[in-house]
Amino acid sequence: MRLKTILTATIMMVAVAVSGQHTKHCGINLSLWKNVCTQPTNTQHYSWFNVGIYSSVYGINGISLNGVASTMEHKMNGLQISGISNMNKSITNGLQLAGITNVNNNNLKGLSIAGLVGLQNGSIYGGTISGMINYLGDDADLFAIAGLINFSTANVNGFQFSGMSNVTGKSSKGVMISGLLNLTGENHYGLQFSPLANIVGTTMKGAQIGIFNYSTHAQGLQLGIFNYYREEMEGIQLGLINANPNTRVQLLAYGGNNAKFNIGARFKNNMFYTILSAGAYYFDFQDKFSATFSYRAGIWFHLYKGLSISGDIGFQHMESFQNKHNGFPVRLYFLQERLNLEYEITPKFSIFATTGYGISRYYNKNLTYDKSAIFEAGLIIF
Repeated sequence: MRLKTILTATIMMVAVAVSGQHTKHCGINLSLWKNVCTQPTNTQHYSWFNVGIYSSVYGINGISLNGVASTMEHKMNGLQISGISNMNKSITNGLQLAGITNVNNNNLKGLSIAGLVGLQNGSIYGGTISGMINYLGDDADLFAIAGLINFSTANVNGFQFSGMSNVTGKSSKGVMISGLLNLTGENHYGLQFSPLANIVGTTMKGAQIGIFNYSTHAQGLQLGIFNYYREEMEGIQLGLINANPNTRVQLLAYGGNNAKFNIGARFKNNMFYTILSAGAYYFDFQDKFSATFSYRAGIWFHLYKGLSISGDIGFQHMESFQNKHNGFPVRLYFLQERLNLEYEITPKFSIFATTGYGISRYYNKNLTYDKSAIFEAGLIIF
Protein backbone atom coordinates (compact mmCIF):
# COMPACT_ATOMS: atom_id res chain seq x y z
CA MET A 1 0.00 0.00 0.00
CA ARG A 2 2.84 2.35 0.90
CA LEU A 3 4.62 1.55 -2.40
CA LYS A 4 1.44 2.29 -4.36
CA THR A 5 1.12 5.67 -2.63
CA ILE A 6 4.74 6.57 -3.39
CA LEU A 7 4.35 5.63 -7.10
CA THR A 8 1.16 7.66 -7.41
CA ALA A 9 2.77 10.71 -5.82
CA THR A 10 5.82 10.38 -8.09
CA ILE A 11 3.70 10.28 -11.27
CA MET A 12 1.72 13.34 -10.14
CA MET A 13 4.88 15.31 -9.42
CA VAL A 14 6.30 14.43 -12.84
CA ALA A 15 3.04 15.46 -14.49
CA VAL A 16 3.08 18.82 -12.71
CA ALA A 17 6.70 19.36 -13.67
CA VAL A 18 6.04 18.46 -17.33
CA SER A 19 3.09 20.86 -17.55
CA GLY A 20 5.43 23.75 -16.87
CA GLN A 21 8.16 22.77 -19.35
CA HIS A 22 8.77 24.57 -22.63
CA THR A 23 11.47 22.33 -24.14
CA LYS A 24 10.87 20.28 -27.24
CA HIS A 25 11.15 16.96 -25.38
CA CYS A 26 8.97 16.33 -22.35
CA GLY A 27 8.61 13.32 -20.12
CA ILE A 28 5.19 11.85 -19.30
CA ASN A 29 1.78 12.77 -20.70
CA LEU A 30 -1.34 11.60 -18.85
CA SER A 31 -4.55 11.87 -20.86
CA LEU A 32 -8.21 11.23 -20.12
CA TRP A 33 -9.41 12.63 -23.47
CA LYS A 34 -8.18 14.82 -26.32
CA ASN A 35 -7.60 18.06 -24.40
CA VAL A 36 -7.92 16.69 -20.89
CA CYS A 37 -4.25 15.93 -20.44
CA THR A 38 -1.01 17.18 -18.94
CA GLN A 39 0.55 17.96 -22.32
CA PRO A 40 -1.86 19.49 -24.90
CA THR A 41 -1.21 19.06 -28.60
CA ASN A 42 -0.46 22.74 -29.16
CA THR A 43 2.60 22.65 -26.88
CA GLN A 44 4.58 21.09 -29.77
CA HIS A 45 6.50 18.87 -27.35
CA TYR A 46 7.49 15.24 -27.82
CA SER A 47 6.62 12.84 -25.01
CA TRP A 48 8.78 9.94 -23.97
CA PHE A 49 5.87 8.17 -22.32
CA ASN A 50 2.15 8.66 -22.97
CA VAL A 51 -0.65 6.84 -21.19
CA GLY A 52 -4.38 7.50 -21.33
CA ILE A 53 -7.84 6.60 -22.50
CA TYR A 54 -7.77 8.75 -25.65
CA SER A 55 -4.63 10.75 -26.39
CA SER A 56 -3.96 13.46 -28.94
CA VAL A 57 -0.32 14.51 -28.70
CA TYR A 58 2.23 16.35 -30.80
CA GLY A 59 4.63 13.42 -31.07
CA ILE A 60 6.20 10.46 -29.30
CA ASN A 61 9.82 9.48 -28.80
CA GLY A 62 9.18 6.40 -26.71
CA ILE A 63 5.95 4.64 -25.70
CA SER A 64 2.26 5.50 -26.09
CA LEU A 65 -0.38 3.33 -24.37
CA ASN A 66 -4.10 4.10 -24.80
CA GLY A 67 -7.26 2.28 -23.86
CA VAL A 68 -9.31 3.65 -26.77
CA ALA A 69 -7.34 5.62 -29.36
CA SER A 70 -4.28 7.72 -30.10
CA THR A 71 -3.65 10.58 -32.52
CA MET A 72 -0.20 11.95 -33.41
CA GLU A 73 0.16 15.35 -35.03
CA HIS A 74 3.85 14.83 -35.74
CA LYS A 75 6.33 11.92 -35.68
CA MET A 76 5.87 8.72 -33.71
CA ASN A 77 9.19 7.10 -32.87
CA GLY A 78 8.85 3.98 -30.76
CA LEU A 79 5.83 1.95 -29.62
CA GLN A 80 2.15 2.93 -30.05
CA ILE A 81 -0.60 0.72 -28.62
CA SER A 82 -4.36 1.45 -28.56
CA GLY A 83 -7.45 -0.62 -27.90
CA ILE A 84 -9.32 0.66 -30.97
CA SER A 85 -7.25 2.87 -33.28
CA ASN A 86 -3.99 4.70 -33.92
CA MET A 87 -3.93 7.63 -36.33
CA ASN A 88 -0.68 9.35 -37.23
CA LYS A 89 -0.65 12.43 -39.43
CA SER A 90 3.11 12.46 -39.93
CA ILE A 91 5.94 9.90 -40.07
CA THR A 92 5.77 6.67 -38.07
CA ASN A 93 8.94 4.85 -37.03
CA GLY A 94 8.52 1.73 -34.91
CA LEU A 95 5.69 -0.58 -33.89
CA GLN A 96 1.93 0.10 -33.96
CA LEU A 97 -0.69 -2.15 -32.36
CA ALA A 98 -4.44 -1.46 -32.54
CA GLY A 99 -7.52 -3.54 -31.86
CA ILE A 100 -9.34 -2.27 -34.97
CA THR A 101 -7.35 0.05 -37.22
CA ASN A 102 -4.05 1.84 -37.81
CA VAL A 103 -4.08 4.94 -40.05
CA ASN A 104 -0.83 6.48 -41.27
CA ASN A 105 -1.09 9.54 -43.49
CA ASN A 106 2.66 9.70 -44.08
CA ASN A 107 5.57 7.27 -44.32
CA LEU A 108 5.85 4.19 -42.13
CA LYS A 109 9.13 2.55 -41.21
CA GLY A 110 8.52 -0.44 -39.01
CA LEU A 111 5.56 -2.71 -38.32
CA SER A 112 1.84 -1.93 -38.18
CA ILE A 113 -0.55 -4.54 -36.70
CA ALA A 114 -4.33 -4.00 -36.63
CA GLY A 115 -7.22 -6.27 -35.74
CA LEU A 116 -9.27 -5.31 -38.80
CA VAL A 117 -7.89 -2.60 -41.13
CA GLY A 118 -4.52 -1.04 -41.85
CA LEU A 119 -4.58 2.19 -43.89
CA GLN A 120 -1.16 3.35 -45.10
CA ASN A 121 -1.35 6.49 -47.24
CA GLY A 122 2.41 7.05 -47.42
CA SER A 123 5.28 4.82 -48.41
CA ILE A 124 6.12 1.80 -46.26
CA TYR A 125 9.39 0.14 -45.34
CA GLY A 126 8.69 -2.80 -43.07
CA GLY A 127 5.42 -4.65 -42.63
CA THR A 128 1.68 -4.38 -42.12
CA ILE A 129 -0.58 -7.08 -40.69
CA SER A 130 -4.39 -6.78 -40.51
CA GLY A 131 -7.23 -9.13 -39.75
CA MET A 132 -9.20 -8.01 -42.81
CA ILE A 133 -7.73 -5.36 -45.14
CA ASN A 134 -4.44 -3.63 -45.79
CA TYR A 135 -4.57 -0.50 -47.96
CA LEU A 136 -1.29 0.83 -49.39
CA GLY A 137 -1.50 4.26 -50.97
CA ASP A 138 2.14 4.71 -52.00
CA ASP A 139 5.21 2.66 -52.95
CA ALA A 140 6.07 -0.06 -50.44
CA ASP A 141 8.99 -2.34 -49.59
CA LEU A 142 7.41 -4.67 -47.10
CA PHE A 143 5.59 -7.81 -46.12
CA ALA A 144 1.80 -7.41 -46.06
CA ILE A 145 -0.45 -10.00 -44.42
CA ALA A 146 -4.25 -9.64 -44.44
CA GLY A 147 -7.12 -11.93 -43.59
CA LEU A 148 -9.02 -10.83 -46.70
CA ILE A 149 -7.37 -8.28 -49.01
CA ASN A 150 -4.09 -6.49 -49.62
CA PHE A 151 -4.86 -3.53 -51.89
CA SER A 152 -2.25 -1.13 -53.26
CA THR A 153 -2.54 1.75 -55.72
CA ALA A 154 1.23 1.98 -56.26
CA ASN A 155 4.29 -0.28 -56.52
CA VAL A 156 4.92 -3.09 -54.04
CA ASN A 157 8.18 -4.93 -53.43
CA GLY A 158 8.26 -7.85 -51.03
CA PHE A 159 5.87 -10.49 -49.72
CA GLN A 160 2.07 -10.30 -49.89
CA PHE A 161 -0.23 -12.88 -48.30
CA SER A 162 -4.02 -12.70 -48.02
CA GLY A 163 -6.94 -15.01 -47.45
CA MET A 164 -8.84 -13.69 -50.47
CA SER A 165 -6.88 -11.42 -52.84
CA ASN A 166 -3.78 -9.33 -53.44
CA VAL A 167 -4.34 -6.36 -55.77
CA THR A 168 -1.47 -4.09 -56.87
CA GLY A 169 -2.38 -1.16 -59.11
CA LYS A 170 1.10 -0.70 -60.59
CA SER A 171 4.07 -3.11 -60.51
CA SER A 172 5.07 -5.71 -57.95
CA LYS A 173 8.25 -7.62 -57.15
CA GLY A 174 8.48 -10.63 -54.90
CA VAL A 175 5.90 -13.19 -53.77
CA MET A 176 2.10 -12.90 -53.92
CA ILE A 177 0.08 -15.67 -52.24
CA SER A 178 -3.70 -15.52 -51.87
CA GLY A 179 -6.73 -17.72 -51.37
CA LEU A 180 -8.50 -16.61 -54.56
CA LEU A 181 -6.85 -13.92 -56.70
CA ASN A 182 -3.54 -12.17 -57.36
CA LEU A 183 -3.82 -9.13 -59.65
CA THR A 184 -0.99 -6.83 -60.78
CA GLY A 185 -1.97 -3.93 -63.06
CA GLU A 186 1.43 -3.52 -64.74
CA ASN A 187 4.51 -5.76 -64.28
CA HIS A 188 5.22 -8.56 -61.83
CA TYR A 189 8.66 -10.01 -61.14
CA GLY A 190 8.61 -13.12 -58.98
CA LEU A 191 5.93 -15.63 -57.94
CA GLN A 192 2.16 -15.44 -58.02
CA PHE A 193 0.38 -18.35 -56.33
CA SER A 194 -3.38 -18.62 -55.99
CA PRO A 195 -5.78 -21.59 -56.16
CA LEU A 196 -8.09 -19.63 -58.49
CA ALA A 197 -6.48 -16.90 -60.65
CA ASN A 198 -3.26 -14.96 -61.26
CA ILE A 199 -3.39 -11.93 -63.56
CA VAL A 200 -0.61 -9.60 -64.75
CA GLY A 201 -1.62 -6.67 -66.96
CA THR A 202 1.69 -6.20 -68.81
CA THR A 203 4.79 -8.35 -68.21
CA MET A 204 5.24 -11.35 -65.93
CA LYS A 205 8.80 -12.52 -65.23
CA GLY A 206 8.82 -15.52 -62.94
CA ALA A 207 6.03 -18.01 -62.27
CA GLN A 208 2.24 -18.07 -62.05
CA ILE A 209 0.62 -21.06 -60.35
CA GLY A 210 -3.16 -21.36 -60.20
CA ILE A 211 -6.25 -22.64 -61.99
CA PHE A 212 -6.24 -19.63 -64.36
CA ASN A 213 -3.10 -17.69 -65.28
CA TYR A 214 -3.01 -14.62 -67.53
CA SER A 215 -0.32 -12.23 -68.70
CA THR A 216 0.15 -9.98 -71.72
CA HIS A 217 3.87 -10.81 -71.94
CA ALA A 218 5.15 -13.85 -70.06
CA GLN A 219 8.71 -14.88 -69.28
CA GLY A 220 8.98 -17.97 -67.14
CA LEU A 221 6.35 -20.52 -66.09
CA GLN A 222 2.58 -20.66 -66.19
CA LEU A 223 1.29 -23.72 -64.32
CA GLY A 224 -2.45 -24.29 -64.04
CA ILE A 225 -5.63 -25.63 -65.58
CA PHE A 226 -5.98 -22.77 -68.09
CA ASN A 227 -2.94 -20.68 -69.07
CA TYR A 228 -3.17 -17.71 -71.42
CA TYR A 229 -0.77 -15.07 -72.73
CA ARG A 230 -1.95 -12.34 -75.06
CA GLU A 231 1.13 -11.30 -77.02
CA GLU A 232 4.42 -13.06 -76.22
CA MET A 233 5.68 -16.06 -74.24
CA GLU A 234 9.30 -16.84 -73.39
CA GLY A 235 9.13 -19.92 -71.24
CA ILE A 236 6.72 -22.79 -70.75
CA GLN A 237 3.02 -23.31 -70.15
CA LEU A 238 1.96 -26.44 -68.25
CA GLY A 239 -1.77 -26.96 -68.01
CA LEU A 240 -4.86 -28.71 -69.30
CA ILE A 241 -5.41 -25.82 -71.71
CA ASN A 242 -2.56 -23.59 -72.89
CA ALA A 243 -3.71 -20.77 -75.14
CA ASN A 244 -2.88 -17.47 -76.80
CA PRO A 245 -4.53 -15.43 -79.58
CA ASN A 246 -2.94 -17.74 -82.20
CA THR A 247 -4.16 -20.97 -80.60
CA ARG A 248 -6.31 -23.07 -82.93
CA VAL A 249 -9.29 -24.61 -81.16
CA GLN A 250 -10.30 -27.65 -83.20
CA LEU A 251 -13.08 -30.23 -82.97
CA LEU A 252 -12.07 -33.91 -83.09
CA ALA A 253 -14.49 -36.74 -83.92
CA TYR A 254 -13.00 -40.22 -84.00
CA GLY A 255 -13.46 -43.87 -83.18
CA GLY A 256 -11.30 -46.86 -82.36
CA ASN A 257 -10.79 -49.92 -80.23
CA ASN A 258 -10.33 -47.92 -77.01
CA ALA A 259 -13.66 -46.08 -76.84
CA LYS A 260 -15.86 -46.72 -79.86
CA PHE A 261 -17.09 -43.10 -80.25
CA ASN A 262 -15.14 -40.02 -79.18
CA ILE A 263 -15.50 -36.26 -79.42
CA GLY A 264 -12.91 -33.78 -78.21
CA ALA A 265 -11.35 -30.36 -78.44
CA ARG A 266 -7.72 -29.79 -79.43
CA PHE A 267 -5.86 -26.61 -78.45
CA LYS A 268 -3.06 -26.42 -80.99
CA ASN A 269 -0.14 -23.99 -80.70
CA ASN A 270 3.03 -23.56 -82.77
CA MET A 271 4.57 -26.78 -81.47
CA PHE A 272 2.57 -28.12 -78.54
CA TYR A 273 -1.07 -29.11 -78.15
CA THR A 274 -3.51 -30.46 -75.57
CA ILE A 275 -6.69 -32.48 -76.08
CA LEU A 276 -9.76 -32.86 -73.88
CA SER A 277 -12.15 -35.59 -74.99
CA ALA A 278 -15.05 -37.80 -73.98
CA GLY A 279 -15.89 -41.24 -75.34
CA ALA A 280 -18.64 -43.82 -75.22
CA TYR A 281 -18.75 -47.61 -75.17
CA TYR A 282 -15.38 -48.70 -73.86
CA PHE A 283 -16.75 -52.23 -73.67
CA ASP A 284 -18.48 -54.01 -76.59
CA PHE A 285 -21.71 -52.75 -78.14
CA GLN A 286 -23.70 -55.65 -76.66
CA ASP A 287 -22.77 -54.40 -73.20
CA LYS A 288 -24.43 -51.49 -71.47
CA PHE A 289 -23.29 -47.88 -71.82
CA SER A 290 -19.83 -46.95 -70.50
CA ALA A 291 -17.95 -43.68 -70.83
CA THR A 292 -14.39 -42.35 -70.88
CA PHE A 293 -12.87 -38.93 -70.19
CA SER A 294 -9.36 -38.15 -71.43
CA TYR A 295 -6.61 -35.56 -71.29
CA ARG A 296 -3.62 -35.63 -73.64
CA ALA A 297 -0.61 -33.37 -74.16
CA GLY A 298 1.82 -33.63 -77.04
CA ILE A 299 4.07 -32.13 -79.66
CA TRP A 300 3.63 -31.96 -83.45
CA PHE A 301 5.85 -31.41 -86.51
CA HIS A 302 5.09 -30.53 -90.10
CA LEU A 303 6.43 -33.12 -92.57
CA TYR A 304 5.41 -32.21 -96.09
CA LYS A 305 2.69 -29.93 -97.48
CA GLY A 306 -0.49 -30.96 -95.66
CA LEU A 307 1.13 -33.88 -93.83
CA SER A 308 2.17 -33.69 -90.16
CA ILE A 309 3.08 -36.09 -87.39
CA SER A 310 2.44 -35.79 -83.65
CA GLY A 311 2.95 -37.73 -80.47
CA ASP A 312 1.30 -37.40 -77.08
CA ILE A 313 0.87 -38.99 -73.69
CA GLY A 314 -2.39 -39.00 -71.83
CA PHE A 315 -4.54 -39.98 -68.88
CA GLN A 316 -7.98 -41.54 -69.30
CA HIS A 317 -10.75 -42.32 -66.82
CA MET A 318 -13.45 -44.94 -67.47
CA GLU A 319 -16.84 -45.34 -65.77
CA SER A 320 -18.66 -48.63 -66.40
CA PHE A 321 -22.01 -47.49 -64.92
CA GLN A 322 -24.46 -50.41 -64.99
CA ASN A 323 -21.85 -52.80 -66.38
CA LYS A 324 -20.49 -53.18 -62.85
CA HIS A 325 -23.36 -55.60 -62.18
CA ASN A 326 -22.08 -57.85 -64.97
CA GLY A 327 -18.63 -58.45 -63.57
CA PHE A 328 -16.85 -55.43 -65.08
CA PRO A 329 -14.75 -53.02 -62.97
CA VAL A 330 -16.66 -50.03 -61.62
CA ARG A 331 -13.98 -47.65 -62.91
CA LEU A 332 -10.45 -47.73 -64.28
CA TYR A 333 -7.69 -45.32 -65.13
CA PHE A 334 -5.44 -45.52 -68.17
CA LEU A 335 -1.94 -44.35 -69.02
CA GLN A 336 -1.58 -44.03 -72.77
CA GLU A 337 0.84 -42.99 -75.51
CA ARG A 338 -0.08 -42.25 -79.10
CA LEU A 339 1.58 -41.55 -82.45
CA ASN A 340 -0.63 -39.67 -84.92
CA LEU A 341 -0.38 -39.05 -88.65
CA GLU A 342 -2.51 -36.15 -89.92
CA TYR A 343 -3.34 -34.88 -93.38
CA GLU A 344 -4.90 -31.45 -93.97
CA ILE A 345 -7.36 -31.55 -96.86
CA THR A 346 -8.45 -27.93 -96.43
CA PRO A 347 -7.34 -25.29 -93.87
CA LYS A 348 -10.33 -26.26 -91.72
CA PHE A 349 -10.70 -29.97 -92.39
CA SER A 350 -8.24 -32.80 -91.77
CA ILE A 351 -8.19 -36.58 -91.33
CA PHE A 352 -5.91 -38.55 -89.04
CA ALA A 353 -4.93 -42.07 -88.02
CA THR A 354 -3.50 -43.11 -84.67
CA THR A 355 -1.62 -46.02 -83.20
CA GLY A 356 -0.48 -46.34 -79.63
CA TYR A 357 -0.35 -48.37 -76.46
CA GLY A 358 -2.22 -48.20 -73.19
CA ILE A 359 -2.29 -49.72 -69.72
CA SER A 360 -5.47 -49.79 -67.64
CA ARG A 361 -5.39 -50.15 -63.85
CA TYR A 362 -7.73 -50.27 -60.88
CA TYR A 363 -8.08 -47.24 -58.63
CA ASN A 364 -8.57 -49.23 -55.44
CA LYS A 365 -5.85 -51.86 -55.80
CA ASN A 366 -2.36 -52.19 -57.19
CA LEU A 367 -3.37 -54.34 -60.13
CA THR A 368 -3.33 -54.01 -63.92
CA TYR A 369 -6.62 -54.71 -65.67
CA ASP A 370 -5.41 -54.75 -69.28
CA LYS A 371 -2.57 -53.87 -71.65
CA SER A 372 -3.38 -53.32 -75.29
CA ALA A 373 -2.52 -51.53 -78.52
CA ILE A 374 -4.58 -48.51 -79.55
CA PHE A 375 -5.93 -47.95 -83.09
CA GLU A 376 -8.02 -44.88 -83.94
CA ALA A 377 -9.02 -42.74 -86.91
CA GLY A 378 -11.14 -39.64 -87.32
CA LEU A 379 -11.78 -36.10 -88.50
CA ILE A 380 -10.50 -32.69 -87.39
CA ILE A 381 -12.65 -29.61 -88.03
CA PHE A 382 -11.59 -25.94 -87.73
